[in-house]
Amino acid sequence: MPNFEAPEVKKFVAWDYVVFAALFLVSASIGVFFAVKERKKKTSKEFLVGGKQMTCGPIAFSLTTSFMSAVTVLGTPSEVYRYGASFVLFFLSYALVIVFTAELFLPVFYRSGITSTYEYLELRFNKIVRLAATLIYILQTILYTGIVVYAPSLALNQVTGFDLWGSVAATGIVCTFYCTLGGLKAVVWTDAFQMIVMVAGFVTVLIRGTSLNGGSTKVWEDAHEGSRLNIFDFDADPLRRHTIWTIVIGGTFTWLGIYGVNQSTIQRCISCKSEKHAKLALYLNLLGLWIVLACAVFCGLVMYSHYKSCDPWTADFISAPDQLMPYFVMDIFSSMPGVPGLFVACAFSGTLSTVAASINALATVTFEDLVKKGFPNLSEKMSTWISKGLCVLYGVLCTSMAAAASLMGGVVQASLSIHGMCGGPMLGLFTLGIVFPCANWKGALGGLLAGITLAFWAGTGSFIYPAPPTKSIPLQLSTLNCTLANGTESLTTAAPTAAPERPLLADTWYSLSYLYFSAIGCLGCAIIGLLISYITGPTKGEDIPPVLIKPVCNLFFFWSERLKTLLWCGVRHDSLEIEFEKKLSKVTANKAFKNSINKETHCQISGYNPEEKSYTNMSRESRL
Repeated sequence: MPNFEAPEVKKFVAWDYVVFAALFLVSASIGVFFAVKERKKKTSKEFLVGGKQMTCGPIAFSLTTSFMSAVTVLGTPSEVYRYGASFVLFFLSYALVIVFTAELFLPVFYRSGITSTYEYLELRFNKIVRLAATLIYILQTILYTGIVVYAPSLALNQVTGFDLWGSVAATGIVCTFYCTLGGLKAVVWTDAFQMIVMVAGFVTVLIRGTSLNGGSTKVWEDAHEGSRLNIFDFDADPLRRHTIWTIVIGGTFTWLGIYGVNQSTIQRCISCKSEKHAKLALYLNLLGLWIVLACAVFCGLVMYSHYKSCDPWTADFISAPDQLMPYFVMDIFSSMPGVPGLFVACAFSGTLSTVAASINALATVTFEDLVKKGFPNLSEKMSTWISKGLCVLYGVLCTSMAAAASLMGGVVQASLSIHGMCGGPMLGLFTLGIVFPCANWKGALGGLLAGITLAFWAGTGSFIYPAPPTKSIPLQLSTLNCTLANGTESLTTAAPTAAPERPLLADTWYSLSYLYFSAIGCLGCAIIGLLISYITGPTKGEDIPPVLIKPVCNLFFFWSERLKTLLWCGVRHDSLEIEFEKKLSKVTANKAFKNSINKETHCQISGYNPEEKSYTNMSRESRL
């Protein structure tokens, strides 16, 4: 193939380092601020869930930033550049995920008064199910977080000259620092700041890139001519990498697995002062997800317009597709010192927020699910110190996992798929508990193991035997206008090699779109779990507290009380509704005694706030 001469692309200069360092300084300062401000009233609950008095605004920012990591900042534009703008269909997946999370999962978690989502599993099933789910979550999150730290560090190192291990260490130290000092409040407010930095970085790249390539109309025309705007592909083939069905259906399962029942998300939501604020935070967060997605997709189109005649990846100017975005930034901002530093800050804002969220969630799960079970009589002071110690421990583990990720070579994508492969069975497990009152602990445990087995079988097989090129081949890229090195072509002749033998499942089961791994794990867990529950004897509805079950049948059979009662499987949801209505009528009937009645209502119906007509956080201690 031709040997091309790479154009000179400048590296970081002093001003870039100043801008980038400022991000780390502000993030660390927020942790110090909350540590000093609230040092006298810091209990373990205040540290881990912000005292459950957060409002919807900062939580919405935090949720958006936590799940839009550097993988999004670097990976999504590259995805659009190579495969087209069909990635924008994820806006439908995000919408479905937020609706399911806000209306199905959140009310149950919020009203249960839990701190860790895995507390729910013990309340609904037993300690064994809770322990199994907790261990899976801890291992999954440590692995994923290490890769989130390493992947952008590698890409930015090879393109900008930014020191690889320096960025890995700095990220781990800063996140651990402000998590340990400030707890959840520091994480949330730092995420809000990082969201602003992330959007500012995207917008700066979009404005500069669009102006250099003839304006938005020209960018759109180039994308159309390059087939980058063929968004709606209705092919029902599940082996196709991205179609409207794989993105909307598979994407919804994938994001629900890592979002709807994820400790990091739920921990933020239950830190809100009322259920109304928690739901509002989720819906505001949806706007943030759409904004970041739109910025990332359009960045990919601008990047294609810029390199449509000389693709840096095909020409070997870069060694991996994830390096396209930082290469593009260093190219277009070569004459503007400081601006590349803003983009690097943008990319690392996503990384910082994801790592910080993971460390805080890991500390919470470990403390609530493991430490408090072994040492139930810990003092508040000791509990707070243990929580901070867990933040330090997980900060070190996640940073160390980044070093291990450097030895994994091309398995970064496979490791990201593991996040979905673990998330799907976990989604199935929580769905069993919340939607199906008949599910028992044996069915839950058996379903979880079956779901993980199915998901990892498909995922591991797809890694060993990748899908045929016809199912995942990128769109055409050109090197027509690239400069040949010394005006010559280097011709190489490769000896013909026989195609490796592929097993029977390689072109079917192992070639499924990676977005379906979560759906396989979830449905496998739910179906097997229900079968085992019926075989071993379903749980009696009257033995289950109504607050642990969401009666979704009410939506589909709202006209028939008899059908609804039948499908409640013995769970007395009606008794709760009658009690709430009775208390509300007392509040409205006697406004003169509003304060005293509100107090009585709160005492008798723990968690309900008549002023906002929603639930407020229940103290977990009141249940023990």
